[in-house]
Amino acid sequence: MSGIVCETIGGPHQQVGEEELDSLVARKLGEVPLDGKKVVLVIPDGTRSCPLPLLLRTMHRHLIDRVGELTAVIALGTHSYMEPDEIARMVGAGSAGDGLDPEAQVKAAYPGMRIVNHEWADPDMLVHVGTIPATRIAELSEGRLEQDAPIVINRHVVESDYAIVVGPVFPHEVVGISGGNKYFIPGVASQEFIDMTHWVGALITSYSIIGTTGITPVRAMINEGAALIPTTRLALCLVVQSGSGEIEAAAFGTAEDAWAASAEIAAETHVNYVDEPFQRVISCMPTRYEDIWTAAKGFYKLEPAVADGGEVVIYAPHVTEVSETHHEIYDIGYHCRDYFVKQWERFSDIHWGVLAHSTHLRGQGTYDADTGEERLRLRVTLATQIPREVCESINLGYLDPAEVDLEALAQEPGTVVIPNAGEILYRVR
Repeated sequence: MSGIVCETIGGPHQQVGEEELDSLVARKLGEVPLDGKKVVLVIPDGTRSCPLPLLLRTMHRHLIDRVGELTAVIALGTHSYMEPDEIARMVGAGSAGDGLDPEAQVKAAYPGMRIVNHEWADPDMLVHVGTIPATRIAELSEGRLEQDAPIVINRHVVESDYAIVVGPVFPHEVVGISGGNKYFIPGVASQEFIDMTHWVGALITSYSIIGTTGITPVRAMINEGAALIPTTRLALCLVVQSGSGEIEAAAFGTAEDAWAASAEIAAETHVNYVDEPFQRVISCMPTRYEDIWTAAKGFYKLEPAVADGGEVVIYAPHVTEVSETHHEIYDIGYHCRDYFVKQWERFSDIHWGVLAHSTHLRGQGTYDADTGEERLRLRVTLATQIPREVCESINLGYLDPAEVDLEALAQEPGTVVIPNAGEILYRVR
């Protein structure tokens, strides 16, 4: 263990300036014996609101002259690999008109530091660090799952002396509140344990777990797996004003302590309470969500605040596909948890992470195995470039985005339009 004591600055709806952040980072890194060490920063991908250029510049400034080697690994989980131009934009490296190629832009902005994708599909870039026995998984998952869990982690992270998470925390559909060790698992892990944790979350249901600040069964599994990583794990966890990048709070400490401090603040600042449940919601998805696999957060964050029989519309006219990497979703479609659980022999061979995503976007419901009838609490409609026939084939509704008038919809009784959806959780008071 590092022996570092967690320190938090800012708080709910406060604002942390650059100088205050810089002072925190300098102070806390100064307490860690990093000289000559191999250090990895574990950073978010483009699906999170985060002033990443500021954070990376700050970390780079205080590390590059001390450490022996510095690498930033993008915690993709099983999201699509980011292209060089996407990485350059995300980390604020140069501009399109400066004549440099994206990789040169990154090198110029962060001399001496590599920024790489978590190559989750490349076995050579993954290392087995241990196995959680089935009996222990049964304890952690509160009886929902019992099988051995191999923990396989990104090689850069495993071979480092220090791995420092740098990223925001938000309410999350699988783990309760994101961040902390979640940047290691699923962030830089292999697909097998990612699938296991996501399926346990699906068995609990997003509706029940999202926004929970404590150690949920999924968080317990993640913490247990992360503890097997043979490097010192630290974290700079942030609570960020969604969409603006303004930092409300920052905590630096162990991956567990910094997360716990930030999760309490996120639960206060990133949850909006409404007096009456919504009948119809138009979730307007920012372009950082490039497919339904990620834009589905527009449903997860609204589901608890929508009345029985209501509707959530995912309005994302820029989206053209359900998933670039998980094509099985086109075959199985979107269904409630019990649809899969009660037909397990049909679906057990599908990646459990795909099944989990399916249930998370379809929400609560029931399935009668005798009659084959599925009853779903809410309607889910896509207003994207995905054609009507595809939407209907995967058990979702279709709305032509060209016919959507957001201003007019906002005036309709029973309809609410949510801008910049996907990060703020809505609940009924």
